[in-house]
Amino acid sequence: MEARMSNIYKLAPGGAQAMLAMEKFLGNGVVPHALLELIKLRASQINGCGLCVDMHSHQAHEAGESNERLWAVAAWREAPYFSDRERAALALTEAATRLADNPEGVPDGVWDEAARQFSEEELAVLVMAIAAINAWNRISVTTRQIAGSHH
Repeated sequence: MEARMSNIYKLAPGGAQAMLAMEKFLGNGVVPHALLELIKLRASQINGCGLCVDMHSHQAHEAGESNERLWAVAAWREAPYFSDRERAALALTEAATRLADNPEGVPDGVWDEAARQFSEEELAVLVMAIAAINAWNRISVTTRQIAGSHH
């Protein structure tokens, strides 16, 4: 596999700066870094973004996630490793990433559980994080960025 573009971020520096500004905002500590990495990993798995799956697996591990939890993210509903709070974030991530799969968009039950588990500020950050990783995934998949190229 070969990348379609060598460096989209050099070709669109304003867009890259805007995306990086979002990442800076997300790192403000409102939502734990490890949880943000888990939702980035799950959205990237759904979207088939090899670069982002690779990157966020490594970053989650660096944030303290165990291999067992990382290996189980794709099957989080069937794995005993995740808290109710993490499950709510992963369910919201899946629903918001797969909007076209549900006529309701994000079902009320998914939203309501996330709202029970997170404050409004945390929930706002989660929604922004899910939107951001979906944007990163679409950029990387469209331009066919290669896993491992972020090292």
